[in-house]
Amino acid sequence: MKLLSALGFSLLIPACVDLSTTEQDLNGAQEPHDARIFYARGNARPGGGGGSPNLIWHGGPVMTSGAYVEATFWGPSWGNSAFVGDKISGLTSFYSGMGNSGYDSSNAEYTDGNGNVGSGVTFGGAHVDTSTAAKNGQRTSTILAEACANITNVRADGYYPVYIDNSRGHSGYCAWHSTGTCNGVQVQFAFFYNLDGDPGCDPGDNTTGHSQGLAALANVSGHELSEALTDPHLDAWYDASGAENSDKCAWTFGHPSVPFQNGTSWKIQGNWSNAAYNSHSGYDGAGCIDN
Repeated sequence: MKLLSALGFSLLIPACVDLSTTEQDLNGAQEPHDARIFYARGNARPGGGGGSPNLIWHGGPVMTSGAYVEATFWGPSWGNSAFVGDKISGLTSFYSGMGNSGYDSSNAEYTDGNGNVGSGVTFGGAHVDTSTAAKNGQRTSTILAEACANITNVRADGYYPVYIDNSRGHSGYCAWHSTGTCNGVQVQFAFFYNLDGDPGCDPGDNTTGHSQGLAALANVSGHELSEALTDPHLDAWYDASGAENSDKCAWTFGHPSVPFQNGTSWKIQGNWSNAAYNSHSGYDGAGCIDN
């Protein structure tokens, strides 16, 4: 096992339940408890719920200070340079460049009454754990425990994604995000499959020069972090059917690539904007924006 950092952790499973995905079985794979799920292309469930398609504030907080990110790469394949390729270095560039970008600002209109979503994203480092990873993300408790065991800086504005080296198989989703407690601090965390060669979670990036596996992870990473910013505790912004801002624009792209402030570019889906929908200024039905 290679651990770049280690902490003790306390564990609390949140009471929040995804309104649209509780205990369902999708393509033979049980979905995780207490998580907001990003479905694969063939299983995408666009939001709506009748009436206005706009997001509704349910009283919970948003991340007004932006996000502090530490990523964990879990599984023995992360010790193999051929498998790693450009994925760790690429995601480091992704998180390092997202803050204060036009894409990041697509989340900024949402507020909790005390302030709007913050525009900063600070990348605090990557951790590699080459022990055997969970085969899938069916349990949020398992992924939270892995994140808490590796991160070095536990913060309320912390977002702690865990990338495993196992492929999606028959699971109907690409990734998810949730909330839980590390060392007495409520944090945000997320789960990602290895998406190498996975057409169901592939954005079809033909412009940036990133490998297919990195491009797929970057797109779903933007999706999950955007939702964590606007719905960190799963009780803030989502529509009448439970769809969050990124869910409503899943697998729709406004541009071939989107520039970040550090000079990198990414093929990344947009996010739903109530303001854009109301003013008919977005793409894909006037509600989605990517800058």
